[in-house]
Amino acid sequence: MATLEPGRPVEGVFAVRRKERRMSRKGAPYLALTLGDATGTIPAVVFDEPDWFAGQFEEGDRVRVTGEVTDRGGRTVLRVRSLRPAEAADAEVELIPRSHRDPEDMWGFVLGLADEVHDPGLRALLDAMTGDPALADAWRTVPCTRSGHHAYLGGLVEHTVGVAMLCQSLSTWHPRLDADLLVAAALLHDVGHTRNWQVGPATVEQTDEGRALGHLAIGLQMVDQAARDSGLDDDRRLALLHAIAWHHGPPAGQHVGQASAEAVALWRANAMEAGVKARMEGSSALDDS
Repeated sequence: MATLEPGRPVEGVFAVRRKERRMSRKGAPYLALTLGDATGTIPAVVFDEPDWFAGQFEEGDRVRVTGEVTDRGGRTVLRVRSLRPAEAADAEVELIPRSHRDPEDMWGFVLGLADEVHDPGLRALLDAMTGDPALADAWRTVPCTRSGHHAYLGGLVEHTVGVAMLCQSLSTWHPRLDADLLVAAALLHDVGHTRNWQVGPATVEQTDEGRALGHLAIGLQMVDQAARDSGLDDDRRLALLHAIAWHHGPPAGQHVGQASAEAVALWRANAMEAGVKARMEGSSALDDS
């Protein structure tokens, strides 16, 4: 999308990320769209026969578009001249951004970090969760966010490894930290995203469960159930859940004095990894991670 400059004609296949009918200042209807491909997104408008075009596609569809790039108040916008559903031959066009890192390689780091957890109960829990084929597949696939940091396929596993490696380094520097607990919490802190996002052929959408609960609540439920099933003792289970619950900072009604050292370490490591990545990607706003 970076090569789309004002005055340039455009023809290609895009995913419809957003579709909204609006009214212009003169009272005429138009369609406001967000179109995306594997390189990013661009706002788009349909002024000619918007209601007819609106009936030809829905959010999440692949469409073939022709138009030209314009400058509207300092903002780059694609003015759509024609739009139709993509053809069968367009099905192979990749429209969702992917990590430049191989998710399988990142998964190898997850397994390697889990191997360094020596606490038998925590290790059994990690083995159970990473050994679940469906969960592992989602873990390697889904993004961390849809528009913030790591907003691409493979983003979750990449972020997981980054946070866990920071926590591992912090444990070396501060040997009084419970390294096994902290690394286990880092590996599992965002596992709820595996049920928060649903990857389609052209878009990533939030699941009904994700909209209702959010990834943090989902993740706590997943880890709690897996911990009970694997026989992790209650003290370790609660300490692990406590650290995960704090990974965005103090939960409602709590203050830093109530946090374990491991919870504070995970909170800060998560914020550092997500914040650095967001700035490198040119974003100043962070979605939940």
